Amino acid sequence: MRIDGAAIDLEEVKVSAGNDRTTTSVISAIDRDLRPVQTAQDLLKMVPGLFIAQHAGGGKAEQIFIRGFDCDHGTDLYVTVDGMPVNMVSHAHGQGYADLHFVIPETVDRIEVYKGPYTTRFGDFSTSGTVEMDTRDHLDHSEIKLEGGMFNTFRGLAMLDLLGENGHLFSKRAENLYVAGEFVHTDAYFDAEQDFNRTNFFLKYSGLLSERTHLAVSASTFGANWNASGQVPERAVEEGIIDRFGAIDSDEGGNTSRTNVNATLVTRLRNEASWKNELYYVKYDFNLFSNFTFFLEDPVHGDMINQRDHRDIVGYNGSYTQHALIGDKPLRWTAGAAVRADQSYIQLLHAEERVIIDTVRSGELDQINPSVYLDATLDLSKRWALNVGLRYDVYGFKYVEDRYDSLSGSKVLSCPSPKMNLYFQAAENVQFYLRTGMGFHSNDARSVVISGSGNNLPSAFGVDLGSTFKPASRVLVNAALWALHLESEIVYVGDGGTAEINTPTQRLGADLGVRYQITKKLFADLDVNYAHGRILDVPESENRIPLAPEITTIGGLAYKQDRGWNGTVRYRYIGDRPANEDNSVVAKGYFLVDAGASYRFTKLELGVSVENLLNTEWNQAQFDTESRLLNEAAPVSELHFTPGTPFFVKGVVSYRF
Repeated sequence: MRIDGAAIDLEEVKVSAGNDRTTTSVISAIDRDLRPVQTAQDLLKMVPGLFIAQHAGGGKAEQIFIRGFDCDHGTDLYVTVDGMPVNMVSHAHGQGYADLHFVIPETVDRIEVYKGPYTTRFGDFSTSGTVEMDTRDHLDHSEIKLEGGMFNTFRGLAMLDLLGENGHLFSKRAENLYVAGEFVHTDAYFDAEQDFNRTNFFLKYSGLLSERTHLAVSASTFGANWNASGQVPERAVEEGIIDRFGAIDSDEGGNTSRTNVNATLVTRLRNEASWKNELYYVKYDFNLFSNFTFFLEDPVHGDMINQRDHRDIVGYNGSYTQHALIGDKPLRWTAGAAVRADQSYIQLLHAEERVIIDTVRSGELDQINPSVYLDATLDLSKRWALNVGLRYDVYGFKYVEDRYDSLSGSKVLSCPSPKMNLYFQAAENVQFYLRTGMGFHSNDARSVVISGSGNNLPSAFGVDLGSTFKPASRVLVNAALWALHLESEIVYVGDGGTAEINTPTQRLGADLGVRYQITKKLFADLDVNYAHGRILDVPESENRIPLAPEITTIGGLAYKQDRGWNGTVRYRYIGDRPANEDNSVVAKGYFLVDAGASYRFTKLELGVSVENLLNTEWNQAQFDTESRLLNEAAPVSELHFTPGTPFFVKGVVSYRF
């Protein structure tokens, strides 16, 4: 079934074994239609149990929390858009940096969620899971949208179908071409105006070149600049030096840009096979000013750092899929190969008021990752299905430091990633599954080439035991128990230009997701997630995983129809969690309520949305940081935080034609 707008009907959703889509795919499709999506980062919130936090202005990638992981900006969650990797390897600010702001949310057609390291075609960073997004091949209609709200917030969107229903460019077969553009501005709720500006453009062609060949070509460009207030120490607020929305260093902020070109050719062969080839190119720039410790290291000029990353990425993804029989048992197998090559110039600089004082680290990076995989799904019987896979990745790391030859070097590493997943159809609409596998995430090239020991491609060993079932015709439930073990690793700290060795970790958890269609137009959803994470090989008094979420839950009600009134009310909750290994500093949890309503005419839609309806005082990003203020004699280690959005109202006008 296709879940599309007001046509959602959970009675039509079937639960079946042996499908290579994840057990949360249908849930993700339902959420995509029912939950309000206002910004690119809201797309990540479609993942059950995933929370995000912003802490350095609206143009920086969000901090990601899922399954007991503080993924930082993407270290343990792989994100793709139309097959292109979003995560940046060996990034100036942090390994796996995943900035989704280049995506216009209205262009996204499909979101797939793969929890755990169990899907063969995903490699680096796919430890806690993968989020795969695909943009629309065509528009159902053109659209103009205007949004405006508090804190001098404005957004304009235009999406235009350039060919129309019967237009053609290269052939007389089905073809589509559309363009989308977005501009966003906000001063945000901080005392120092954020002056955030973002511009996005996206162009996509898709069409049948022949009866068996489909081509999709897209090009996009994105740019953003902003000011930021950063993380502020609790003592500065308590002592009245600043208020919650103030800043110790108001010169933080930055700018970034990304340009993508992507082409995908899919050919259906006569032997019921298919062949997919994708080529992509990414031009990326990043320039960020931050000050986390204020005057700890330099009591005269302050501790502002400037991180720069100028990068080119080229890549290829290819796969061949064949359907066959083993005896009378259906078999579907896929052989795939990919390569990604990054070439970048990375800098860590010391600055004051955005003026460069000194160079801490700078150098050229060349990193290449070829990989191959084989994946097969066999229907053992009408009730049982088995999926097995093996992936093999090779990494070539090369880093040439401008100032210190001892920090330069090159290495070649490799690792296998086996998978095995078993599905059992216990009854109609009742499926059980056991998913097992190994994944990994690469470490920063700068730490790899200078490290004499340690695992630089640390493996993740995972297992999920769960069920997807329908206890009633309009109720869909997914429940799972899971475990994940990570090997020791060396982590490069981009903010300090140093490498740190981390010990192994272990996480145990449980996920519960419920989707309930109360009436034809009224829907309820609930996700509850629990994770128990610990650092291994250390004393029990020092084994907490900093910032790892333990209890999270989100849920809400949505009233959905094609015309007339639509509305939603949602909550999200994350519990208190340790901010350091001994739990002496606690990151504070929060409970928030958001709401929205709209009225849809035939072509016109008017709406309003409210974030933080109860005006709760809450913290987004939180860290246990040692810092020193200008007139302090000694440093202090305590909670530093970025305040969360207060009560915020925004209006929306949309016209479709």
